[in-house]
Amino acid sequence: MLVQNDYQCDSRVRRKAEALVAAGYSVDVLALPSFQREKSYTLNGVNVYTLSLARKRGLLARYLFEYAAFFLWALVRVSLQMRWRRYAVLDVNTLPDFLIFAPVVAKWMGAKLILDMHEITPELYSSKYGIRANSWMLRLLKRLERMSFDFADHVITVNDPIQDLLVDRGLPRSKSTVVMNTANEALWTSRSSSSNAPVAAPAPGKFVMMYHGTVSRMYGLDIGVDAFGMVHKEMPGAELWILGVGAETTPLESRAKQRGLASKVRLIPPVVSTELARWLSQCDIGILPMRGGVYPELAFPNKLSEYIVMGKPVVVSRLKAIQHHFSEEALAYCGPNDPADLAKQLVRLYRDPGLRARLAARAKEEYAPIRWGVMRHRYLRLMEVMLDPGAARQNGHALKQPVCLDERSSLARRIETGPSSWS
Repeated sequence: MLVQNDYQCDSRVRRKAEALVAAGYSVDVLALPSFQREKSYTLNGVNVYTLSLARKRGLLARYLFEYAAFFLWALVRVSLQMRWRRYAVLDVNTLPDFLIFAPVVAKWMGAKLILDMHEITPELYSSKYGIRANSWMLRLLKRLERMSFDFADHVITVNDPIQDLLVDRGLPRSKSTVVMNTANEALWTSRSSSSNAPVAAPAPGKFVMMYHGTVSRMYGLDIGVDAFGMVHKEMPGAELWILGVGAETTPLESRAKQRGLASKVRLIPPVVSTELARWLSQCDIGILPMRGGVYPELAFPNKLSEYIVMGKPVVVSRLKAIQHHFSEEALAYCGPNDPADLAKQLVRLYRDPGLRARLAARAKEEYAPIRWGVMRHRYLRLMEVMLDPGAARQNGHALKQPVCLDERSSLARRIETGPSSWS
C-alpha cells in the first residue's frame, strides 16, 4: 500500500491494511513517518516503511515538491522490494493521482494496481486555490486524473456521487467500486469505555457542541462561532469545543473573543486517536458547518460517521454527498454558509432532548448499509477478485453484493493455510 501521509494518522488506510492482515494477507505500507520518526516499524501486523519528508501545508509549489519526492522514492522502493516480496496487488492511495505510476515495474511483473481516490483533485484544488473552471491547470489535473485511472487495474472511490462524476469523465463503472470512508464501529465503541486516561468532562448543566479534526476554512468553524454568537444567550450552559489544530485556530480564537464567547468556545489541542472516542462521549451534539462549493458538495467527512457511531446527533450543512445517504429525519441540516440557519438548528436541538435522541437513532439506522463492516467485506471481495478473477466468476462475482459478515474469503483462507509466493 502506498500513501503519502503518516500511516498512523490515516484512518482509511489503516482500516484497509488491518482488515487485510486479519484476513490472512501480508501487508507492507510505504508512507511518511509518524511523529515518533521511526524509519520502519510494525503496527498491528502491518509492516510500515517511511520516507523522512516533512509535510508543510501552504503553497502549491511545496505540495508539488513533496509529491515529486515521494513519487521517486516509491518508484525506487517498490521496484527493489518486488525482487523479494513479489507483491500481488498494490493499493495506491491519493493524493496525488499520478502516484499510481510509481509501481510501474510491479505492474510489468504481473502485479495488479488499485487506485483508491481519496479526493477528487480538480475540484479540491479549484476550491483550495480558486482555480477557474476553464483554466489550463484544471484541464491538466483532469488529464492526469484520466491517465491515472486508465493505468490502474481497478479504482476505488469514497462515495456514489464521486463515482458518478468520474464515470462522466471516462471511468468505466465496471472498473470502479465504492468503499465508503466510514468509522470502524467496533473500535470506536470499545475505545469509548476501555481507557482510563483523564478526559475533561463538562460541568453539570453544560451543553457541549463539538467539532474534531483539522481546523480549516472548508469546515466552516468561523460560521459555527458566528452562529453560536447569535444565540448563546438563548442557550445557558452551552459551550463549543473544537478539538484540533490548523491554519484557522488563531483567527477562531480572536473571533470568539470579538463575539463575547471567550469563555464558551474551547480550543483544545489534538488528542491521540485512542482517546478521541472518550472525548466525543462527553458532547451532546456534533457540528459540521461545512462551506458550500464544488468540492465540499462531494465530500463525506469521516467525522460524520464517528459522531453517528458514538450515538450523537449531528448538525451538518446540506451538501450533496451527505444528503445522498441521510434523510432530514437523521441529521439536523442547515444551509451551507448560513450562520442564521445554523443558529436556529443549534437552539432547536438544545431545547429538545427527545429530538436529539430521535435523530441519533435514525442516523444509526440509515448508517447501517454503509458501516465499515459492510465496506470491509466489499474491499476484501475486491482484493480476492484482483488476485483470482477466474474463481470470482465461478462464485458469481458481484462486488457490491452483500457478504456474510463472518465469512473469510476463500483466497485469504488459502493464504493462511498453505504456502504462497504472494505478499
